[in-house]
Amino acid sequence: MSMNLTQKILSSHLIEGEMVPTKEIAISIDQTLTQDATGTMAYLQFEALDIPRVKTGVSVSYVDHNMLQAGFENADDHRFLQTFASKYGIYFSRPGNGICHQVNLERFSKPGNTLIGSDSHTPTGGGAGMLAIGVGGLDVAVVMGGGPYYIKMPYVVGVELTGSLKPWVSAKDVILEMLRKLTVKGGVGKVFEYYGEGVNTLMVPERATITNMGAELGATTSIFPSDEITKQYFKQQKRLDDFKYISADPDAKYDEYITIDLSELEPMIALPGSPDNVVKVSEIEGTKVEQVIIGSCTNSSYKELMVVAAAVQGHKIDPGVSLHITPGSRQVLETITRNGGLAEMVSAGARIMESACDGCIGLGSSPASGTVSIRSFNRNWKGRSGTADDSVYLASPETCIAAALTGIITDPGKLGDYPVIDMPDNFVIDDSMIIQPSDDPDFVEVIRGPNIKPIPKITALSPDLKGKVLIKVGDDISTDAIMPAGPKVLPLRSNIPAISEFVFVNVDPGFAARAKENHGGIIIGGDNYGQGSSREHAALAPLYLEVKAVIVRSFARIHKANLVNFGILPLEFNDPESFGSLQQGDVLECKGIKELISSGAVIIPVQAGPVTIECSLDISSRQREIILAGGLLNYTRLKSC
Repeated sequence: MSMNLTQKILSSHLIEGEMVPTKEIAISIDQTLTQDATGTMAYLQFEALDIPRVKTGVSVSYVDHNMLQAGFENADDHRFLQTFASKYGIYFSRPGNGICHQVNLERFSKPGNTLIGSDSHTPTGGGAGMLAIGVGGLDVAVVMGGGPYYIKMPYVVGVELTGSLKPWVSAKDVILEMLRKLTVKGGVGKVFEYYGEGVNTLMVPERATITNMGAELGATTSIFPSDEITKQYFKQQKRLDDFKYISADPDAKYDEYITIDLSELEPMIALPGSPDNVVKVSEIEGTKVEQVIIGSCTNSSYKELMVVAAAVQGHKIDPGVSLHITPGSRQVLETITRNGGLAEMVSAGARIMESACDGCIGLGSSPASGTVSIRSFNRNWKGRSGTADDSVYLASPETCIAAALTGIITDPGKLGDYPVIDMPDNFVIDDSMIIQPSDDPDFVEVIRGPNIKPIPKITALSPDLKGKVLIKVGDDISTDAIMPAGPKVLPLRSNIPAISEFVFVNVDPGFAARAKENHGGIIIGGDNYGQGSSREHAALAPLYLEVKAVIVRSFARIHKANLVNFGILPLEFNDPESFGSLQQGDVLECKGIKELISSGAVIIPVQAGPVTIECSLDISSRQREIILAGGLLNYTRLKSC
């Protein structure tokens, strides 16, 4: 039977289940990755499994988020991560080596392999023909312990690319067009698989831009075939041994079809507030810009930065603009340093930032209040930049540099001829900042600083559910809104009691105190609750505050899985109109909830005074056992007994 590329990789890794959309399957995982904002907790959870060495083929611990060392906390976490990796068989990418997704693409990607990572932009690996999925840290811990990864079989959407991009139009414009068409909810439960003649016009880093930002569609992942272009990339990386051809069968079928003619695309831009608020650049030309940032895991590859270097050659940045450049990896930084590209950017007036996440997660480069910042990033939710009244636009590096040179949002086609960038035969390859694990783990001491606290204990589910509505929020609530990032909060990622004080702090500063006063309670939300980051702290910190259930119109995939993993009930209104009948402070109750879940009940009746609200519990039988056990860690321990 013919198969598409997604089906081929899933079938070759299938352990349990049937590959029917929406049915739960279990697959084996070849590789894992973590970054430092999620990694410390993931490794504490792995340690709790009492397994002496990771069982995956390759696991890599990256440091790229918490780079600002304004206190001891981040440096302590980095030391913990390095010693833990050495002891337990994990590669360690040191601070300064680059952003996890770009470095993983360069040095560890492998066509046909499966990868899960505790970061929502893990699908970047799909640019090299990997099935790469963002998950919570606890899922990574269990997989490193030898367990499979469970997921609902996704629908596979075939995206046919035809034609080729016009000058000054880039891969970023392709994914912005996808977001314009489909919105941030359009990919939930789906894989986007790209094929067609247009694929042959895109290099691997360009494909990776598209798969990276597919996370903003809510997609399970996105993937491109591994072909001659992929082979050339692996040759440049001196990793031909890791290359193989893999693609869909010629007569493969898809559950849905989309066609994009690359030749018809124009430069696109996402307006402030959401990555799907997309218009053509030409529609808003002339908007004054005060800050431009080019970088992030989405747009910081060699070609992109060399286009920027060519565009600024002989020019200076507009005096009213602050231009920040963030190379995605040390490999890219060293290569553009040696060929003079970096000097061109410095000469033009750019500020060169560390190869890290920086402004993308609000850990630096926050814009001035009330000003416009245009960035080649993947997310622009209000306040994510670290400035409460920010106006962040998302665009390609080409559109960004046009704004930096002119001081206003400008169609980059007005810069003149598009530069021709000759790709190097080989990049500067130096893996000295990727530390291999120790061959003598018994002699490695894992060093823990005072900010690293034990993971909270979770008890089994209570027989009855009862609690106050602690907060009611609307649609598209992101994990940033639930558990913000930024320099004050991110250093507390390994200290759940401390970080729990910041749950919903930017939405309702009184939430944590109210939760403690009421000994926990229930959260009410709208559609697509928990979109965005994979950060499991958006479930773990509410759990510490004794949140017992979250009832919403619909969930984002990763956050729903994280709630289950930490024993929090993820309920959905059977009638979406029921959302309007509940208010903060209402007391909700479901007697016999434990028995209902044990019996396999799909409809869960929740009492709100005299009114019965029917909710659905759309989880697998395995996930029901996890909820009953009090979370995935307890469930895994019970299974191993």
